[in-house]
Amino acid sequence: MTETAAHLLSLSYPAEFAPGARSAVTTCLRIDPAEKVTLVTDRITEPIAAALGAQLAECGCPWNAFVLEDLAPRPLIDMPSAVLADMETSQVSIFAVQVQPNELHSRMQMTDIVNRRRMRHAHMVNITPEIMCQGMRADFNLVDRLSQKVLDRVRKATRIRATTTAGTNITAEMNPGYRWFKTSGIISPEKWGNLPGGECFTAPGEVNGTFVVDGVVGDWLCARYGLLAATPLTIEIAANRILRCASRNKELEADFWAYTHTDENSDRVGEFAIGTNIGVERVIGNILQDEKFPGIHIAFGNPYGEHTGAPWRSGTHIDVVGLGFNIWLESDAGREQIMREGRFLIAA
Repeated sequence: MTETAAHLLSLSYPAEFAPGARSAVTTCLRIDPAEKVTLVTDRITEPIAAALGAQLAECGCPWNAFVLEDLAPRPLIDMPSAVLADMETSQVSIFAVQVQPNELHSRMQMTDIVNRRRMRHAHMVNITPEIMCQGMRADFNLVDRLSQKVLDRVRKATRIRATTTAGTNITAEMNPGYRWFKTSGIISPEKWGNLPGGECFTAPGEVNGTFVVDGVVGDWLCARYGLLAATPLTIEIAANRILRCASRNKELEADFWAYTHTDENSDRVGEFAIGTNIGVERVIGNILQDEKFPGIHIAFGNPYGEHTGAPWRSGTHIDVVGLGFNIWLESDAGREQIMREGRFLIAA
């Protein structure tokens, strides 16, 4: 055990964190006492990491912990070598950190190891006390059952259409060569997952139409702009690329446009996803939980090609979340509506 791990065990934390931490270690990651775990956190997230560390200690598994500010200045240019080296000898990793601008590259260095070694990895980016007491208390076995039913349907879909009363009207053509995944909170070596979990996602073939972001935007813009109900961002998409975007909040509009024009594929729809965490009742202004809110979210940039099979790549990835969706799936068998005004028509 590292000195940092011992330090985390010495810290006090709110008792309300314990159920969510226990769910992460025992239900979502299903850590065996014989497995080694790498826990990565930062100074501001230490109380949550302390709750996670207490559960790891109770499990009896060997584990090491790292606080990023002890290893490198923030924002990170690269993931510290000590973290990457420790992950090379672990079966499980947990990343509970508040991200800063332009740190995506460092996180991709970490997930490259996760993917190569087929580790079970819990990505708890921007985890907060509120999420520990809300989304992390979901019944992830129930979320997993619903996610599987959604997955079984979307894998057969050739086209998905989604609308909202706010003005979203998009059509996504599916590429049969790209794979769908569920990240329901039950994490396996097949695909690392965010916690709290609850989504089915793929890289789409082509998306066209209008997407109104009246929920939240992702990455560091989420902390800056929060809930967007009063100043939604409207994105026009043509042939899978951003054609234009507009918002009454011109700073949001400018920041989003700049982010999605970082590299040649930053404006390309790389992810099409359906949130399935029915334990989440509302958006809270944190993308980690809000992208699991029942409905559609899409992301521009990196398509997670190592999983989906999409042959292109981007150095950026930013999610956008809308509210109150109607969703129809089209396949050779016909047309099925699976969501009406934000509520699933599929029983878990």
